[in-house]
Amino acid sequence: MMKSTKSVKMIWKLAPDLQRRTKVLISALNLAYINPQRVIVFRSFGSKSRAYARIWSLPRIWQQALKVEPHYCLEVISEKFDRLDLERQKRVLLHELGHIPKNFSGSLLHHGRMRRLNDDHPSR
Repeated sequence: MMKSTKSVKMIWKLAPDLQRRTKVLISALNLAYINPQRVIVFRSFGSKSRAYARIWSLPRIWQQALKVEPHYCLEVISEKFDRLDLERQKRVLLHELGHIPKNFSGSLLHHGRMRRLNDDHPSR
């Protein structure tokens, strides 16, 4: 039996509930270098990704072209992320925020260089 070649359309929707939770995490952990107004949280539907979440940057060339400040989009893969308990969801959000560099430039830190926010604040 052959697999269908018809692709599923991905959909992104703003996630105001996760936006609030992310803002609370940024504040509670005193991550003053992160501007929560410029981290926009989305839920995606229909992704084939194995990840629970991912973070997207706005590279400097686009910032200059569009005349905007650095922004980040934090995407949670709804089919996977929403099944997690609240503690695991928090850890996933913290992991993604750890990719944001201290200069909030619009770039991303790869796994070898990122801040380990989960390890820095084990009680939260």
